[in-house]
Amino acid sequence: MTPVTIKRIYKKDYEGYRLPIEYTTDSYYDVSLIRTDDGWKADFSVARFPSPVTHTQEEYDYPDKLFQKHWRGAFAYGAFDGENLIGAIELYPEKWANRIRVTELWVDEKYRRQGTGKRLMNIAKAQAKKRGARMLILETQSCNVNAIGFYLHEGFDLVGFLSCDYTNSDLSRKEVRFEMGWFNRV
Repeated sequence: MTPVTIKRIYKKDYEGYRLPIEYTTDSYYDVSLIRTDDGWKADFSVARFPSPVTHTQEEYDYPDKLFQKHWRGAFAYGAFDGENLIGAIELYPEKWANRIRVTELWVDEKYRRQGTGKRLMNIAKAQAKKRGARMLILETQSCNVNAIGFYLHEGFDLVGFLSCDYTNSDLSRKEVRFEMGWFNRV
């Protein structure tokens, strides 16, 4: 296996490139929302599915692709084994909020747990520092516990959630949108 190299990738070469994102999980963060006289209480506790669940691009009408038109101004970096793209991170400056959104992060399953995701995330952190952004922000799902573990390890925290972002039954489907943020302390 050749060493993995990371380099900037450009819209002219990768616009519309479909990322083969999928994952299997046996657990999820169970989100409980409780209405009280004083407001709401939220609880996020790890629970187990009765059997493993796999999420693939085919189940969604909106697959993950690089350089989608609504991310005007996005820029990306790719991880390569020789000429093969084996990972990518796409970043979008949200100028109105002085933050950078990680719109896509993918590493081929064969290359996970070898530091490639960390190297890509380090580029995102360096870009946040270089551009003076106050934070990095990203979206993941409450059932993508491996991704959440990676983000927590990288210094991200849960900064918000949407209980009905994907469907009206996200809570019962155990697929709640989590927003996670890394705060630029420089």
